[in-house]
Amino acid sequence: MNIYVGWDSKEAIAYDVCKYSIKKHSLANVVPLKLTDLRYELTYTRPDDPLSSTEFTFSRFLVPFLNKYEGWAMFCDCDFLWLHDINSLLDMVDDRYAVMVAKHDYNPKQKTKMDGKIQHQYPRKNWSSMVLWNCSHPSNKQVTPEVVNTETGQYLHRFMWLQDREIGEVPHTWNWLTDWYEEPKDGHPRALHYTAGGPWLENYKDTAYADIWNRYHQEHIDASNDKPD
Repeated sequence: MNIYVGWDSKEAIAYDVCKYSIKKHSLANVVPLKLTDLRYELTYTRPDDPLSSTEFTFSRFLVPFLNKYEGWAMFCDCDFLWLHDINSLLDMVDDRYAVMVAKHDYNPKQKTKMDGKIQHQYPRKNWSSMVLWNCSHPSNKQVTPEVVNTETGQYLHRFMWLQDREIGEVPHTWNWLTDWYEEPKDGHPRALHYTAGGPWLENYKDTAYADIWNRYHQEHIDASNDKPD
């Protein structure tokens, strides 16, 4: 299964550590979802949106197309840190569903995130931050590049081309919003999601779970330095 991870030029280090954390625990094929490549290939032609928090705000919905509408694939934001074998999550796929997500009831109080980005409030917020895609599901044939390039954020992020019964659920422990869930009340994280901002950003150096991200970051640096020239 391909694991598509959003890549943002302003947060390249977040992608690198996310990828490292996946491969630390799993054998997985990680694919960066780079807007520059998608624009070069003319797959993504949508104008830049000043309200978008990341460069992959809309391009994430290209995953079924990029996976040739075949099999299952996964998308996650680059601000994830995987603490367990991702295959334990992938084992949950159920062909009855077009997508499977953590169905958060997320209503953050902060007005901004990620060093100044507006914290927008909307239904099903963060459902699309980590998606198990059943790319071969008939309903996902509707998610063409034309739709991704023209439809509203509301339509895409709320999965409005699907019936509610086509949206399956995975435990929120695999998409642990670090500013929302609390241990042990809400369980224990298997994948951390620094959705409001991670330790690689100046104003979030001391955010919750920063110590874990910093440890993985150092491991990534050490592993890169150990590679032969």
